[in-house]
Amino acid sequence: MALADRWLLPEGVQELLPPQARRVEVLRRRLLDLYEYWGYEQVMPPVMEHLESLLTGVGHDLDLNTVKVTDQISGHTLGFRADITPQVARIDAHRLRESGATRLCYCGSVVHALPTQPLASRNPLQLGAELYGHSGIESDVEVISLMVETMHAAGVDRDLSIDLGHVGVFSGLMEMIELSADDKEQYLDILQRKALPELQLFVEQLDLDVTSKSFLAALPSLNGGSDVLARARELFATAPAQVLEAIDYLQQLAERIALRFPQLDQYFDLSELRGYNYHTGVVFAAYTPEFGQAIAKGGRYDEIGRDFGRARPATGFSADLKTLVELSSVVLDEKQIVLAPAEESAELLAKVSQLRSEGVKVIYALPGAEPAKECTAELVQRDGEWVVSGL
Repeated sequence: MALADRWLLPEGVQELLPPQARRVEVLRRRLLDLYEYWGYEQVMPPVMEHLESLLTGVGHDLDLNTVKVTDQISGHTLGFRADITPQVARIDAHRLRESGATRLCYCGSVVHALPTQPLASRNPLQLGAELYGHSGIESDVEVISLMVETMHAAGVDRDLSIDLGHVGVFSGLMEMIELSADDKEQYLDILQRKALPELQLFVEQLDLDVTSKSFLAALPSLNGGSDVLARARELFATAPAQVLEAIDYLQQLAERIALRFPQLDQYFDLSELRGYNYHTGVVFAAYTPEFGQAIAKGGRYDEIGRDFGRARPATGFSADLKTLVELSSVVLDEKQIVLAPAEESAELLAKVSQLRSEGVKVIYALPGAEPAKECTAELVQRDGEWVVSGL
């Protein structure tokens, strides 16, 4: 490596400098406090674990995105976490082992072997909340509501909308339509890329009955407002019960969310299969016009507990805190910054301690160094007392 390149960070890896680092930390504290008020307890999993633990139940995509190293002590393969959710599932299954509903939250760095998109960071600061031990619609409503409240608290709620889908629609159709493993994988890939021209050619070459072909062709077109659900019921009237139950579930979920957030735009996409390898029910995401990707996303993933040896229903969401800060409209309070003279006296030390305990930033002048430019006031002695005076 050339000397000039030695101080460059790896491609896609970011660091936070003042004042952005302070904005991230202030928002982190605010959001973790919000989760605590909702009854979610914070956990801090390690940044690396045994690879088998990190990849349990999460599928091939996360494996590709996990940075792997060899443990110099044991010789085992370790992974730097690319997603905190599997770690929280492990904690619920093996460390806490509670029988009732468990609410957990977290905020920590993750590492991606590859960026999720060309301009994405490879070291996001993942923030999230998970609810274990309840399989009803109430826990999905709670988690989605907390995601929306997160956007409000973060100041990322201008023209906010949520995208709702359910993997049960796709799963039900696959039970009815007998596709080969390769055809199913190709169809799934086409859906995820929304490649409609490819879809038509793909469906036409399949050796299926007319109804099955119509179902496969119709699925990616079922996105939009609440009328999508009515159209889906009509199109899939003869589909397996699982498909219609998933559509009804989305209807009930949307009504409950609308009751809590009547101004929130809701968008439905029945072909949304993000995280299909481990999601088992509803999937959801939050969007704002200012950002081209989801700013938060989540869903139900009941099977992840089974993979850890303890079957527990689960639902949750996560977001990149650094992205939220970049989009945030929240203005931090500008604290007064006071310059203290470079001298030692009991009275001055006491005054500086008092000001700092009151939340005032105090910076001591250093002999031979220029005063800090950000100072807006200084400590001066008047009539034997130290007082704050404007610069």
